[in-house]
Amino acid sequence: MRLSDASVVIRPRTPWEAMDLGVLMAREHRLLLMASWAIVSLPLFILLSAVFWKYPSTAVLVFWWLKPAFDRLPLYILSKSLFGETPSVKQAVRQWPRLLKGQLLSSLIWRRLSLSRSFVMPVSQLEGLDGDARQKRLGVLLQRNGGAARWLTLLGMCLEITLWFGAMALFYLLIPQQIELDWDWQRLAQASGSQALWLEHMSNAFYALILVFWEPIYVACGFSLYLNRRTVLEAWDLELVFRRLRDRLGSVAPLLLLVAGLMLAPFFSQSSMAADASPSKPVSTQAASQSIKTLLEKPPFKNPETVTRYRFGEEKTAVKNQARGDGKLPAWLEALLDNFNSSSFKHLARGLEVLLWSLLAGGVALLVWRYRDWLRTFVSRRGPLNLDTDLPVPTQLFGLAVGAETLPDDIASAAAQLWPTQPREALGLLYRGLLSRLLHDFNLPLTNADTEGQVLERIEHLQQPDLLSFSNDLTRHWQNLAYGHRLPPAFAQQQLCRDWRSLFNAGATQ
Repeated sequence: MRLSDASVVIRPRTPWEAMDLGVLMAREHRLLLMASWAIVSLPLFILLSAVFWKYPSTAVLVFWWLKPAFDRLPLYILSKSLFGETPSVKQAVRQWPRLLKGQLLSSLIWRRLSLSRSFVMPVSQLEGLDGDARQKRLGVLLQRNGGAARWLTLLGMCLEITLWFGAMALFYLLIPQQIELDWDWQRLAQASGSQALWLEHMSNAFYALILVFWEPIYVACGFSLYLNRRTVLEAWDLELVFRRLRDRLGSVAPLLLLVAGLMLAPFFSQSSMAADASPSKPVSTQAASQSIKTLLEKPPFKNPETVTRYRFGEEKTAVKNQARGDGKLPAWLEALLDNFNSSSFKHLARGLEVLLWSLLAGGVALLVWRYRDWLRTFVSRRGPLNLDTDLPVPTQLFGLAVGAETLPDDIASAAAQLWPTQPREALGLLYRGLLSRLLHDFNLPLTNADTEGQVLERIEHLQQPDLLSFSNDLTRHWQNLAYGHRLPPAFAQQQLCRDWRSLFNAGATQ
C-alpha cells in the first residue's frame, strides 16, 4: 500500500466529513458500484422470489439478511480504486466468490446485527484479522469513530425505508387516472389471493432496486470512516510529508553529507587521538541491550498502573492526595466501585438494557395503536369522508355550472335532442344534472377540490345500488370523452337517458 498513490487527500477529518468523503467516492465510481451490486444481488433476489413465491415476506427477509455478503464487493472495488487500481465490472464480479471465503458465517450470524458493520468490515476483509487480534484491533478503532458508525447505520435504515415507501408512492402517483378510479390504497391493502402476492413481490422488487443505489454508498461511508481512523492512529499524513521531504532532499543529500563530513573531520581526528591515548573498556552488545531495557522500564519512560474497577475523576484526585497522605476514600465507596466489576452486576445491567428496549418497543406499539385512526389518514391518499359537515353548496364543479337554475326541467329529453349534433354537450348536461341532484337532493358535501373518484366514493356511502351503477357508467363515459375524446356508443346514449328517467323523473330522493 503506497500512500502517495492514493486518489484522495490523506489528512485527519471529523467523522461527518469522512462520511462526506465516502459519498464522493461512491459518486465517482457509481456506475461500477451499482452495476456490480446489481449483477450479484438481483439474480439471487429473483431466485428467492421464485422459491418463496407464496411467502414474499420470507423472500425479502432472506435477501436483507444476506446484505453483508453483497457488501464485500463494493468494499473490494473501493479499496482498489483508492490506490488507482480500479477494476472493471467483469474483474470485480469474478473476485466476488473469493471474497466470500473469509469469516462469512460469522458476518451472517452473530455479527449481522452490529450497528458498526460497515466500519469494522475492512478489519476482516482487508486486514484479514480474526479472533483476539481482531478484537484488539476493534478496541482501538472503535474508541473514536464508533458512535459515528452506529449513527450511519441507523440513519441508513431510515433512509432505506423512506426511499422504499417513496418508490411505491411514486408508482402509485404514475397510475393513469382512469385505472385509479377502481384502484386505491385501501383496496390494495385489502387485496387477497394472487393479486396480493403480485403486489407484495412488486414491493420487494422496489426494495431490491433501492439497495442497488444506496448500499454501495453505505459501504463507502463506512470505509472512509475506517480510513480516517487509521490516518489518525498511524499518522499517515505525517508519513506523506516526510516522504515528500525525502524526495525533495534526495538530489542534494550527497552534497550535504560531503559538507558535513569536511566540517566534522577535525573533531573526529581529535577524538580518535584521545581514544588511542586512554584505555577503553569494551562493552558487549548483550550488556548494552540490557542497560537500555532497564532504563526504559523506569520512569519517566514507563509508568505501569493496573486498574481493576471503575474510577471517577474525583477519585483520581483522591488517589493523588492519598499518595501525599492528604486523604482516603470511604470504605463504602470503594466497596461499591469494586462491585461494579462483578459478573452479577454485568448480568443485571444487561437485563435492565433488555427491559428498557422492551418498554420502548411497547410504548411505540401503544402509540401506534392509540393513534391508529389518525395514522390511517396518512396511509390513504383520500381522507376520510364526512357526510355531516355543513358546507356552502357550490355553483360550479370541475368548471361545470351545477346550479338548478342553469339546467332544463327535463334533462333526459334535452340530452336526447343534443345527442345527434352535440354529443359532448349532451353528456356534459347529464353529468351536470347528476352533480346538481347530488348537491340539492342528496345533500352530498361536494367541493371544488373533489375529483370524479371522490364523488363516486361519496355516492357509495349513500348505499343506493342503482344510483351508484348509473353514476359509475356516466362518469366512465364522461372521462372517456373529456380526456380521451371517445364518444359513447349509440346504445349507451339511449341507456343513460332511460336510467336518468327511472332514477330522477320518478322523484327518487334520499
